[in-house]
Amino acid sequence: MAGNNQITTTSRRGVLIGAPLAAAAALPAAAAETFWTARYEARKGDVTLAMYRKRLTAPRPGHPRLPVLFLVHGSSVSALPSFDLTVPGAGEYSLMNVFARYGFDVWTMDFEGYGKSTVTAGNSDIASGVADLKAAMPIIERETGQRKFHYMGESSGAIRAAAFAVAEPAHVDRLVLEAFTYTGKGSPTLAKRGEQTEFYRTHNRRPRDKAMILSIFTRDKPGTSDPRVPEAMAKAELPNGDSVPTGTYLDMTANLPLVDPTKLQAAVLVVRGEYDGISTEADLLDFFSRLPTPDKQYAVIPGAAHAVTLSLARAGLWHVMHEFLTMPKSVQA
Repeated sequence: MAGNNQITTTSRRGVLIGAPLAAAAALPAAAAETFWTARYEARKGDVTLAMYRKRLTAPRPGHPRLPVLFLVHGSSVSALPSFDLTVPGAGEYSLMNVFARYGFDVWTMDFEGYGKSTVTAGNSDIASGVADLKAAMPIIERETGQRKFHYMGESSGAIRAAAFAVAEPAHVDRLVLEAFTYTGKGSPTLAKRGEQTEFYRTHNRRPRDKAMILSIFTRDKPGTSDPRVPEAMAKAELPNGDSVPTGTYLDMTANLPLVDPTKLQAAVLVVRGEYDGISTEADLLDFFSRLPTPDKQYAVIPGAAHAVTLSLARAGLWHVMHEFLTMPKSVQA
């Protein structure tokens, strides 16, 4: 599979995380030149998929390999505005920066129809996203020399990541599912979205303007994010176009559940924002209870809604993710 490298410079009970690490979150984002970054292209047939990588220093022969963390974006915004956002004067909002500083080799990608990836006539549903992740895998293996990686997905990206983990268990180490949806039962967000199901069936793209992006941060609980954040996200994302694929919206309104928890072999962390309307706590705990692995955790981030990664409480997510991804290996008696 072709790749183009362009370098620019355990089981735990559910826990309620305490007050956000406000001091850490308030630190200014580090200058871009303090990180090593690279861009790649994966191919899925005629589709070109844009991939992005960030770490503290360039990989060097003979140096220890860093753990790989792959971030999986959601339905309405592409990879870099989701995970590598700069918000002037507001503190650190790049999840890629945070985990690069923690010592990870951090990757993400734009799915088919999003960002810098090829826009096609398809609707980029969950199954398509799994195929995209499979197409990315040989690039990561080639560049890192590893075959097993950590994955973190948010919203429909969490469904994609979990479905990928079911399909490719040998390549998934630890799995973080943030703002995940299982059956969707009782979800006010999906009930409202379901009013447009017929549109999603008959159209492969939907309008996505600035107002829609801003609504992501207010639909559940206004005040859970800095108002500068949605403005910065809209500014970063809208150059990619005024529409996005409908596939994940159709899947989440008409085809749930899309992941059988009993088939997940990876260690799993399920993270929910306190006010998230995309799924109820009961639905997520049902999913959690069915996971066969004893290496699983469930965390609630208080003060957060759907967009946990870009919320005022985002440092709580950093904390539980880092703890989970660096969990010592279990020693069997």
